[in-house]
Amino acid sequence: MMQTSIAVVGGVYQEYCLWPEWDQVFGSAGRAAAALSSHIDEVRLFTALAPSLEQRAKQLANVYGFELIIHSSNAPISFEYVHCMSTPTIHPPPWRIHRNPTLEVHGDVVLRFGMMDGDAKVQAEWCVYDPQSAYSPESFWKNGSKATHLAIVANRSEICAMASESDVDLAASKLLNSGAEVVVVKSGAVGAFVFTHDGGKSIVPAFQSENVWTIGSGDVFAAIFTAGWAVHKLTPKEAALQASVAVSCYAESFSLPSPTRPELAKIDRTPVSVVPGRVYLAGPFFNLAQRWMIDEARRGLTEVGLDVFSPVHDVGPGPAWEVAPKDLEALDSCDRVFALLDGIDTGTVFEIGYARAKGIPVYTLAQSVSEEDMKMVVGSGCKVFYDFVTAMHHCAWHK
Repeated sequence: MMQTSIAVVGGVYQEYCLWPEWDQVFGSAGRAAAALSSHIDEVRLFTALAPSLEQRAKQLANVYGFELIIHSSNAPISFEYVHCMSTPTIHPPPWRIHRNPTLEVHGDVVLRFGMMDGDAKVQAEWCVYDPQSAYSPESFWKNGSKATHLAIVANRSEICAMASESDVDLAASKLLNSGAEVVVVKSGAVGAFVFTHDGGKSIVPAFQSENVWTIGSGDVFAAIFTAGWAVHKLTPKEAALQASVAVSCYAESFSLPSPTRPELAKIDRTPVSVVPGRVYLAGPFFNLAQRWMIDEARRGLTEVGLDVFSPVHDVGPGPAWEVAPKDLEALDSCDRVFALLDGIDTGTVFEIGYARAKGIPVYTLAQSVSEEDMKMVVGSGCKVFYDFVTAMHHCAWHK
């Protein structure tokens, strides 16, 4: 049997998350190399690393069995999240990050990620490029990179920015006309759109999971897509479908490597389908911490595709005889409730009871509520979650 190999080039960074707790050295390239170790015989990772991260990166390589080729870097880069959908704090700040000399990688198959602390010039027969930049994604060809067969895998804003087009279909077409063979637009809960140079466009769904962990899910997608398309010669749509299943496994278990190709083929998951509707956001907002949680929940529920009614945002302060009727009227108009139960606020508990009496589904986040205090909540059929991001996704899926 032919030996398979992939070169991965990109950043390896420190990652922290408070809820759920996460303290790992991965970055896009480290995570992709780990994910690929069950799909490819020989994985080589090219990266620039500060001395303080070298030992943990070497441990990562030993655990997952890939080769690590290190170039020196001045300072480590870290990403700190409160939860996995929060905007990370980056250390050092992006404008103070030192740019390392450009890495040069040649290979039959290369997976190239954009980096915060440098760049990679690639020459490959097959290459998948993920620019990994929310603000200024660079063109694959700008630094002289070349590939006979090129796939660009990126999110909607990156695709549009690289093509200087606001319409994603036009942007993908422009990149295909520039020399890409495939363009894959990662689109979160919607899934991924696959554009090909022969004019084809198809969609691959995202899949549900019991837990939802989003840090690095795009890295896993790019990795497994590369293995499928560039190494095992699946069609772009087949490779994207296999990558999407691998992402759902990672989101559920937080673990790598990805299941093997035969294992992925046997996994039967439900495609993500955000049920459109209006959600009533119940929770206290009487101090800074409570208000921060309300704002985060409102932002997150909107990001997963829901129309959100928030009493503090949509009604505001006022006397009881003015506020309560407006809140109850809004509750009657919503098709589900998302409730923040920590602290057992009396208003929130009343809203949950009112909703259940009306037959309205209730999704609750309860991280520090006693079992006794949860008795009526659980017994009345509310869905209870410990993880914030998982709770918001299940509320959107409305299953």
